[in-house]
Amino acid sequence: MHYNFFSPQQICFGWNRFQEVGQRAAPLGTRALIINGSRSLESDGVLDELKRLLLRSNIESEFVRTISNEPEVADVDQVTNILQHLGAGEGDFLIGIGGGSAIDLAKACAAMVTNRESDTVLDYLEGVGQDLQLKQAPLPLLAIPTTAGTGSEATKNAVISSYSPAFKKSLRADQMIPNLVLCDPKLACSVPSEVTARTGMDAITQLLESYISCRAQPIPQALCLQGLKLALPALAEAVEEGTSRNARECMAHAALLSGIALANSGLGMAHGVAPALGIHCRIPHGLACAVMLPATLKTNLSVRQKEYAEITRFIAPELSLSESEAAQHLIDKIEALNHRIQIPHNLASLGVTRTQIPDLVASSRGNSMSGNPRELSDAELTQILEDLL
Repeated sequence: MHYNFFSPQQICFGWNRFQEVGQRAAPLGTRALIINGSRSLESDGVLDELKRLLLRSNIESEFVRTISNEPEVADVDQVTNILQHLGAGEGDFLIGIGGGSAIDLAKACAAMVTNRESDTVLDYLEGVGQDLQLKQAPLPLLAIPTTAGTGSEATKNAVISSYSPAFKKSLRADQMIPNLVLCDPKLACSVPSEVTARTGMDAITQLLESYISCRAQPIPQALCLQGLKLALPALAEAVEEGTSRNARECMAHAALLSGIALANSGLGMAHGVAPALGIHCRIPHGLACAVMLPATLKTNLSVRQKEYAEITRFIAPELSLSESEAAQHLIDKIEALNHRIQIPHNLASLGVTRTQIPDLVASSRGNSMSGNPRELSDAELTQILEDLL
């Protein structure tokens, strides 16, 4: 057995742990530069409370930007310039508070402000630009997730989009993993049900794909099982009863575990196609993953039946099923969950057309697809997507 394992340096998890943010952040620096991912966090007073709690621990703070879209190259470059004008450097740290968009933007800017070989993040992204490497350590980063989905608080990359030209690529380096994760499930209670559904399915997709990835590792697989046991019963409750403490805790924990898992084991077909659906069809990432997940499980059943059965037996040990029955039970469970939380069952209902499929196939060949346990030809992937119309 041979593997490496990455995770955040420190994780503070629990209901109402947000109140500890000042004392927890104090070792990171004396000035916090805040990137926010939700205007409701401003209107609900969460950002004001964040600044007050920081000041109580003698940490000054500057509000930098609210981002409501998945971060684009221009967003990273603009915020990096703002940070430079603020004199960001020694003694400063970034806070990303919100969903994956805010945390990814904070991660990217923490790295870019200390790496100035190019003025644009484009030149540092995988597979585009000049293929420059991050040579200097990023500014310290505190991640405060408020949606239970992407797991970005625990990953070593930031996903950055472009629409002209069309791509979604990662800025990636081991040192981009946040220094501190403060995960307070209470912060997700105000997240709308539709967003809860989509982000929750993103986490579930990550747990499943990391477990069956061709790069799967033993520690992440153990985390995936635990995450799925929490998330599969809890997501519908979180969608239908948004203030449920149990559901929000289970989903926040599952999302965190999914981030740790994908950072170590990679993903698969659903996450390979999802970025392409984002840049060509403007479909939100979590929704794209949710729609693609059943097809991904079916596509990989022939090579991962044993693993599907292992998952079923862990989450439902009371069932007495053969390996093939247990594997099919998992697929049926995911399809039933999607239906219950009102995830569309095809791509056509999201506006995808047959003429877009060649571009979708071409744009699906990234790092995530390389983790899929079955190698898929362009012709096979084309057929899979056509069958989903």
